[in-house]
Amino acid sequence: MFRDQPSSLNTAIFLSVGLICISFAAIMIRLTSSPAAAVAAWRLTIAAVLLLPFLLRRRRPPIGRSHALLSILSGLFLALHFSFWIASLRYTTVASSVVLVSTSPLFVGLLSIALGERPTRALWEGIVLSTAGAVLIGWGDFAVGGKAFWGDVLALLGAAMAAAYLLVGRRVRQELGLLPYITLSYTTAALLLLAYLGLFFRGAFLPARSDWPWLFLLALGPQLLGHTSLNWALKYLSAASVALVTLGEPVLSSLWAFLIFGEGIGVLQGLGIGLVLFGISRGLGGGGALG
Repeated sequence: MFRDQPSSLNTAIFLSVGLICISFAAIMIRLTSSPAAAVAAWRLTIAAVLLLPFLLRRRRPPIGRSHALLSILSGLFLALHFSFWIASLRYTTVASSVVLVSTSPLFVGLLSIALGERPTRALWEGIVLSTAGAVLIGWGDFAVGGKAFWGDVLALLGAAMAAAYLLVGRRVRQELGLLPYITLSYTTAALLLLAYLGLFFRGAFLPARSDWPWLFLLALGPQLLGHTSLNWALKYLSAASVALVTLGEPVLSSLWAFLIFGEGIGVLQGLGIGLVLFGISRGLGGGGALG
């Protein structure tokens, strides 16, 4: 859409749309009855099926081998992110899992040096403040014990895979257009998750009939609008900056849960929400947005 660097306003709009869309994922998933693995697999499958016709009609030169391989690698990391995070929900609380998987900006910051994008001090401050806020949001529901510890480890692995997904996307999006990149990435992730579903959830390979409307909404909203907006931003912003924005997801998810399910927001959650918002503002407003 933008041949040159987009304005700050356009960037803010895209990131806001992406954040709002992904924040509804937890609400929609909660309204489904199928295993989380099935929800993730079919959400990505629907998104990939909707994208493929547009890629096939593309008249531009064929995608280079290196770009194709990197896009496929991105899809692998996305599939692993969902797999680890989904598995963690079997062992630990939802709050513990969501908070720990939200630490991906820390991993992105540490690994960004490989891309020659050393995060600025302001961006590091924003990442640390927002991560601390995310921890406060889920503090009251953290689990303890051996089984929960294994779930926490899986959630952290999910965070690391999400970081790798963003870092590879940042590398590819410097040279490859948005449509071919997301189509290859989402399709790869969908195929891998369907294989995972077939191996470990044979009795629930197909989701419940009542879940299909929510799956289509998940594909259209959190995946095609949400993830795609973030992947668009990776062409213009550092991976650490985009990852920082995603820390706003627990904030908005808590708000939607309060409005839709009547789930209360305690004092610690309120403080956490304030920290997350301040951290995002500090990280993106302190000269750390552009990579």
